[in-house]
Amino acid sequence: MAVSTRTAPASLAVSAGDLVRLARPGQWVKNVLAVGLPLLDLEIWRLAALGRLAWAVAAFTIASSLVYLLNDAVDRHRDRAHPTNRYRPIASGRVPMTAVALFGAALLVLLAGVLSRQPWSWAWPIGVYLVLNAGYSLGLKHVPLLDVFLVAAGFLLRLMQGYVVIEVTASGWLLICVFTLCLLLTIGKRRQELVSVGAAHRPALRGYTVTLAEQLMVLTAVLTAGSYFLYLRTEAPLGGYGSTAAALVAPLALFGLFRYLQLALVRGAGGDPARTLVRDPVLVVNAVLWAALTGGFLLAARSGPW
Repeated sequence: MAVSTRTAPASLAVSAGDLVRLARPGQWVKNVLAVGLPLLDLEIWRLAALGRLAWAVAAFTIASSLVYLLNDAVDRHRDRAHPTNRYRPIASGRVPMTAVALFGAALLVLLAGVLSRQPWSWAWPIGVYLVLNAGYSLGLKHVPLLDVFLVAAGFLLRLMQGYVVIEVTASGWLLICVFTLCLLLTIGKRRQELVSVGAAHRPALRGYTVTLAEQLMVLTAVLTAGSYFLYLRTEAPLGGYGSTAAALVAPLALFGLFRYLQLALVRGAGGDPARTLVRDPVLVVNAVLWAALTGGFLLAARSGPW
C-alpha cells in the first residue's frame, strides 16, 4: 500500500507533463512574435492596444495548441515510424485518445471563453486559421507545395490578428515579408526531412527533391529580403530616417537570412526552425542588434528630427 501511495502522484505528474507537451509550449514564441509585429508602429503603444494584443496572443496560443493536438492525433500512426516523432506523447502511447479528446474539448472551451472577452468580429483570423489547419491536418498537408503555403498562411493570419485588434491598416510589404520568410523556414524543414528520413514519412515529400527545396529556399530568401527592403523604404514608420535605417538595419536582416541558409544547408539545422532561430548564438546576437537599431530608429522618427 505504501508503494502505491507514493507512485500514484508521480503517474499523475507524468500525465500532466505529457498534456503540456501536446500544447507545444516551445512553439508559443511564434504567436508572440507574429501577433506582436504591429508594435513596430509606435503610434499604437497605448495601454488599451497593448491589452488587446495580449488577448490576441493568448487566443492564438490556445488555437495553435488545439491545432498541434489535432495534428498529432491524426499523425500518430505515421509518427511511430519517425526517429524522433515516435517519442511524442500520443505516438508513444503515453496519452490515450480518450485523454486527447478530453484535452481538446477543454482547449475549445477555454478558447471560446477567451474569444468572448472581445468583439467576435475581431476573431476572424483565428477562425480562418482553425479551418485551414483542420483541412491541413485531415489531408491537405499531403499535397506538395500547398502544404508549405498553408503553414506560412498560419503565420500571416497571426500577423493579421495583431492588426485587426489594434484597428490599424496592415502593411502590405510586411505581410509579404512575413509570408515569404515563413515559406523559407517551412521549406527548410521539408528539406531536412528529406535528408534525414526520406520521403516515406510525409507523403507530400514525394513532390520534392533536395535540389528543388534548396532552389525554393533561395527564391523565398530573395523575396523576403526584397519585400523587407521595400517595407523599410515605403511603409515603415521611420519618418525621415528611412534611408539611414535601410543602410544600417537592412544588412543585419540580410546577414540573418544568410546565417539561416548556412545553418540549414551546411549544418543540417533546418529541421526545427524555432529551435534554430532562438538557440544559435550568432542569430540571437544579430537579432538583438537588429531589434536595438530598429527600435532606435522608430523612437527617433516618433520624436521628430534632432
